[in-house]
Amino acid sequence: MFEIKENFPLKKYNTFGIDVKARYFSMCPSKDELIQSINIHKKEKLPLMVLGGGSNVLFTQHFPGLIIQPALKGIEVVNENSRVIQLKVGAGEDWDEFVEYCVDKGWGGIENLSLIPGNVGTCPIQNIGAYGVEVKDVITEVETLEIDTFKIHRFKNADCHFGYRDSIFKRALKGKHIIMHVYFRLSKKSNFILDYGNLQNELSRFDEINLQNIRKAVIDIRNAKLPKPEITGNAGSFFKNPVVDKKILGQLQLNHPEIPFYSFGDETVKIPAGWLIEKAGWKGKKMGNVGVHKKQALVLINLGHASGDEVVQLAHNIQQSVWEMFNIELEMEVNIV
Repeated sequence: MFEIKENFPLKKYNTFGIDVKARYFSMCPSKDELIQSINIHKKEKLPLMVLGGGSNVLFTQHFPGLIIQPALKGIEVVNENSRVIQLKVGAGEDWDEFVEYCVDKGWGGIENLSLIPGNVGTCPIQNIGAYGVEVKDVITEVETLEIDTFKIHRFKNADCHFGYRDSIFKRALKGKHIIMHVYFRLSKKSNFILDYGNLQNELSRFDEINLQNIRKAVIDIRNAKLPKPEITGNAGSFFKNPVVDKKILGQLQLNHPEIPFYSFGDETVKIPAGWLIEKAGWKGKKMGNVGVHKKQALVLINLGHASGDEVVQLAHNIQQSVWEMFNIELEMEVNIV
């Protein structure tokens, strides 16, 4: 039954655990309920926000309008052969539960993306990635509902303009479309990507390299260095890894010959933001109700009863320190509301 809730607490709906409320909130498990909610937004002229799993958002105040949470469910096989399988997945499906489902079925391509919090519907927006894999590598289409017209759109992979933690849904179409379904193309054949980070080392303790063991290895790595949001509020990686010109890397190596980097195109490299933050002295530091995780400097944490503004201030202080030390500008990965 369609329902709009008033003064809805959002603490459990954002992984930072910021204690704010939405003036109105609607969970929408169908296209019809999405349309009903949007009509209320239009009629009452309310500010509108679409919220997925709340894993990449930082609230700095109560939301004065209507928050819609797409909750469409279902994993449907739309096509398959001996090599690949194509799936249509509802935006409201939990991302990691979907990864586990595919691994159990023997469908490869997203096992490296295990334990990333959030819902399926938000994964294309951010083009989530980990351990050498980005979700753009397996997405074939994204189905959306256009807010102004209620038209259904199907965006092919190329139409999504995927980039590093980026897509058309984060830029040109932000606030204009609601993602309802995501289409994936996964492999039935072994095509593992293992040469990123310490994944290969973690896998050395297993007798066999397969989808299940890769997923276990990724989960073990993440659990070892990342705090669980249900225990310590956080949004995972708070900053993007900066991409710089190889000439700039050469200049940085004069003073920091040990600086880690990964190739990113012909003329650019990606530098781990966590390394920069740690070198700037922030790893494990606390500032009031917020801090930097002691095991992973890329993660900002809620030490209890933090406000969104406190997290933002900490982030700004980190950006300033990194700029002063390395002349590199860190870009926030988390969306500030």
